[in-house]
Amino acid sequence: MTSISIIKTPIISEKANNLTDTRNTYCFYVEPKANKFQIRAAIENLYDVRVEDLNVMVGFERKKSRVSKQGKKIKYKKAYVRLREGQKIEFFKDL
Repeated sequence: MTSISIIKTPIISEKANNLTDTRNTYCFYVEPKANKFQIRAAIENLYDVRVEDLNVMVGFERKKSRVSKQGKKIKYKKAYVRLREGQKIEFFKDL
């Protein structure tokens, strides 16, 4: 797997922004098959930063139903990445 295929999207929400401001922690949706070492290497390669701590959360498939239709919510994996002091990732620097 390449670095680009491991990191799907950054999570930009109120909770994620609060973590970024208070703890220098960034949230990403990542490939469910990737492990911590691959995620750490991908973040360091793509954004040219040093990762201090990495936590991973896995969400499993769940059944989802409406009145007459049934389906599944997909499996996902989140990575919470804390960077070293003084480093940051700017997602919208060109805007």
